[in-house]
Order: sequence, then structure tokens, then C-alpha cells
Amino acid sequence: AEAKEAFALFDKKGNGTIARESLGDLLRALGQNPTQAEVADLANTAPRDIDFSTFQKILNRPNGFKPAGTADEFIRGFQVFDKEQNGYIGAGELRYVLTSLGEKLTDEEVDELLKGVHVGSDGNINYKQFVNQILSQ
Repeated sequence: AEAKEAFALFDKKGNGTIARESLGDLLRALGQNPTQAEVADLANTAPRDIDFSTFQKILNRPNGFKPAGTADEFIRGFQVFDKEQNGYIGAGELRYVLTSLGEKLTDEEVDELLKGVHVGSDGNINYKQFVNQILSQ
């Protein structure tokens, strides 16, 4: 029922289909977290206008609802940039990592993530606290 309602919201023309350009947003609205590359692959194999039965197959694909990652996985990723191995990463370096590597975020998205994050007087962020704070939202 939830998928049908969400699909209807994205059905801009009211003709029972969504544009494949809306696929990623619709999947995310329903709790999935596909990467941009996954969305591109799904969109490339989908018809230009996706009907609800086709969308259901995409939504219910294997690993569609896999978690984005565990706290430990994200922490291990940040440890690579923790030169002193003390649990901290520079705020500027964190911004660089988030906007330049992997699933790139925009500066605005990083600003939103960093709201309320404690930055020490030395400009460093405790990345374990950062990860746990983000994942608890």
C-alpha cells in the first residue's frame, strides 16, 4: 500500500507511470538506499516510463533493502584518513572525503550532515561520534 501511494505521488502525468529519472528518488522515499551507480543501472534497464508492476519488481529486487552500512564499516573507512590513529579527522579533510570520494555529496549535503557536530578547537572531529550521530538520525 505504501509503495502504491508513493508511486502515485511520483506519477506526475497521472497515467500510471513514472519517469525513469524519478526512480532513485522514489526508491529512497520508500526506505532504500541505492547508490547513484545502482540507480543508473536500474534506470538503463527500465523502460522510459515505468509502470507500477515494473516498479514493484525493481523495488523487490534482491538486496534492495540492504542497509547502507554499519557503524563499524564507516568508522573503518574514516580510520584510513586518521593519520595519528587517535579517532579524529580534520573537518576540512572530512568535507573533502565526503564531496570527492565514492558517493559524492554536495557542499550543501555536507553542511547539513555537519550541523550540530562538535568540531574541536584544533578543527578536528571525532569520527566515531560523527558516524553514530548520523546513523541515529
